[in-house]
Amino acid sequence: MMRVEVKPELLHWARERAGYSLAGLRKRFARLESWERGEAMPTLKQLEAFAKATFVPIGYLFLAEPPDERVPIPDLRTMGSEPLGPPSPDLLDVLYLCQRRQAWYRDYAKLIGEGPRRFAGSARIEDTVEQTADAMRRALNFDLEARRTCPTWTEALRRFIDQAEDLGILVMVSGVVGSNNRRKLDPEEFRGFALADDLAPLVFVNGADTRAAQMFTLSHELAHLWLGESALSDARPDSAPSHRVERWCNQVAAELLVPLGALQEALPRMDPLAEAQNLARRFKVSTLVILSRILDTGRISRNTFQEAYNQELGRLRRLPKFSGGDFYLTQGARLSKRFVRTLVASTLEGQTSFTEAFRLLGVKKMATFRELGVSLGVGA
Repeated sequence: MMRVEVKPELLHWARERAGYSLAGLRKRFARLESWERGEAMPTLKQLEAFAKATFVPIGYLFLAEPPDERVPIPDLRTMGSEPLGPPSPDLLDVLYLCQRRQAWYRDYAKLIGEGPRRFAGSARIEDTVEQTADAMRRALNFDLEARRTCPTWTEALRRFIDQAEDLGILVMVSGVVGSNNRRKLDPEEFRGFALADDLAPLVFVNGADTRAAQMFTLSHELAHLWLGESALSDARPDSAPSHRVERWCNQVAAELLVPLGALQEALPRMDPLAEAQNLARRFKVSTLVILSRILDTGRISRNTFQEAYNQELGRLRRLPKFSGGDFYLTQGARLSKRFVRTLVASTLEGQTSFTEAFRLLGVKKMATFRELGVSLGVGA
């Protein structure tokens, strides 16, 4: 049986890159330890299976040395004041997939003559937070009056996403890589990213994070689009980023969702924390955002805020998570309704091949493709 010569350090790198121990892969690759010591070599079929299991392009395993993988957009995440470690395969694969989808949409937009999005790059970091948040609120039609018609803040989040997509933004919210439910994303690694473009601006929100956190992440990434800058973020209402752009986007996101002046008028004279739930219902945002804005009013100390925030975050994480639901509605949220509608229509009109459409959508069957389009009002 023909064996493939591969450097042991590349096998070791691929395994650790995917977060596996030797014991974690021993059942699937009984001789992996021998391969990594250079005492034996895998067959081509075994190497292909190993590459698939560790989510690494098989070509990487024939390099002279492990590649220096880097995030393809500005990485503004930090832990304290230090940059985070190497990106996981899950993060990289999601980023590359979103870049491919964005590239397709950009080409399509050019083909049909869509004009540039006027908001893209319209803000400058020197602009005041209030000025930028107000411009975003008006463009998105997401002011307090519009939110009052939503029964809950989760419904307000759905409306927020729809309003952003109506403005020409591809909004993708998913907690997994592509459609692979076994590859769950880690919100502790990243919470979202923005891919700036004047024709196909895209925002990705890590759906594995709490729904309470997703609205703030969406707002933060939209602020990046207004700046016209791509970025990978770890946006949290309780963080005080050291990076100037991240700090500004956090401030804009908070002001967009809860204008400080309106909150100060609504705050009770006594113990504002006791009213956090009521204020969240009034402003149609999560309690986490409300707590952050109460801190901004100066009514509570940073220590008091952090204690209340951690307690509320713990409560939210203990809430039952609903799984299942309508497959096609879930896919619409994961892929961006705007993206799916456009791609399905383009494919049915013969402008895009079914092979490319299936690859971008992550589907394998024609019936699934057609039903996905029908669920979003395209095709019959």
